[in-house]
Amino acid sequence: MALFHQHNINEFTKLGIWYIEEPEEFFLKEVPLQRGISHPHKRLQHLAGRYLLKQLFPDFPYQEILIADTRKPYLPFEQYHFSISHCGNYAAAIVSSQSRVGIDIEIPSEKLFKISNKFLHPDELMLLFDGNDLQAKDINRLTIAWSAKESVFKWWSYGKVDFKEHIRLETFNNKTTGSFKGLFIKNEEMILCLHYHLFIELCLVWMMKN
Repeated sequence: MALFHQHNINEFTKLGIWYIEEPEEFFLKEVPLQRGISHPHKRLQHLAGRYLLKQLFPDFPYQEILIADTRKPYLPFEQYHFSISHCGNYAAAIVSSQSRVGIDIEIPSEKLFKISNKFLHPDELMLLFDGNDLQAKDINRLTIAWSAKESVFKWWSYGKVDFKEHIRLETFNNKTTGSFKGLFIKNEEMILCLHYHLFIELCLVWMMKN
């Protein structure tokens, strides 16, 4: 067993991160491969994410999962709301019987510097880096910002989101774990609360909102 992290948020909502050490056959004993994936590692990530759903809630009906046009997996009768993320040898999932949810995990990478202007608004650059040279700043802060926007995108689930304009981070702190506020500005303005945790080599961000 390789449950890297689990957090029982409340009686209705749980999240977990699985460190993938097992062969494909281990997961196939419990969950099916629901769509054709040719790359071996992507198959493992896919299977580990669905396996984790049942680790969090044993009655999760994984066989009913459908894929929306936006590529988001969902249950047709919404017995559970859920979100899955993969990165490297990690798979993460959050499941709730009450609230819509979103989750993202990322291994910090310098590549985010190259695309930062595509997902960060100038106001966010001031918030995160005081307007100074981005390259000189902590890659962890940039990774949290990216993961935050990915988790909001997954929570929203309907697609057609401009990360730079529609998702705005409003507060931030320098701790390794905590929460911060954001705004989702599409059709109407919604206040969001995002939660994060920095592990040694991994960033986790999650949110839930009805």
